[in-house]
Amino acid sequence: MICPVCGERLTEKNRSLICPKRHSFDRARQGYVNLLPVQNKHSLAPGDAKDMLEARRAFLDRGYYQPICRDVCDMIKKYSPSVSPIVVDIGCGEGYYTAAFEKNCSAYCIGVDIAKEAARMACARSKSILWTVATASHIPVESGSADAVTAVFSLFVNDEYARILKKGGIFVEVTAGSEHLKELKKLIYEEVFEQHKHPCAGGKQFQEVSLLEKRFVFELDNTELKELLAMTPHSRRMKKERLERLYETERLSLTANYFVRVLQKL
Repeated sequence: MICPVCGERLTEKNRSLICPKRHSFDRARQGYVNLLPVQNKHSLAPGDAKDMLEARRAFLDRGYYQPICRDVCDMIKKYSPSVSPIVVDIGCGEGYYTAAFEKNCSAYCIGVDIAKEAARMACARSKSILWTVATASHIPVESGSADAVTAVFSLFVNDEYARILKKGGIFVEVTAGSEHLKELKKLIYEEVFEQHKHPCAGGKQFQEVSLLEKRFVFELDNTELKELLAMTPHSRRMKKERLERLYETERLSLTANYFVRVLQKL
């Protein structure tokens, strides 16, 4: 890990991370470390709110997105340059995917999220993962040290990801397809526009080694629908009458449509 202030290497001493210039960052009681300088914050509490994170944890723990998790694990195991890779998970949230990478890929994982509450909650997933509060544009990881960077429905910051990856290291991302949760959108919005989603360009630092489009169907009851809605930004945008319509829906079949892409650093 590197100091977010000066870029020097951090070493741990008495539950604090300290650089040679004596910038110090204490581990929280739960185990995470806050490496987000004030100048990199755009609000008092950046990132997802506690209620969104709790809804996401409840929904993901039900296993409906396990196929997505399995796809990313498969890509790490297939394309990582190491059999015991260092994996940096960007936008790790409450840690569901990160913990799976550690368990299923024999990985040493670093979870990165801008929300302090996310890092706090993630500590319950694993005590051996280094959970950090930081941004995707300023990742507190040494240059050329990571075997894999992952971003599941998160950001793609190609210059920063290329910086922390080893040569031959991989970036594995999951992005929403055009039909992702289309049934939910039709339920909560008066009009749903046709979309043609595709992963963005990878940049000159990477070559694409795999691109798969996946689909599966799953069914949720009313409680699970509320959890799914609460973990997305849709709940902040929809009209009251549409929210009531969802609350009256007993069951709904939904389509998961997503891309899994692997980029390799040149």
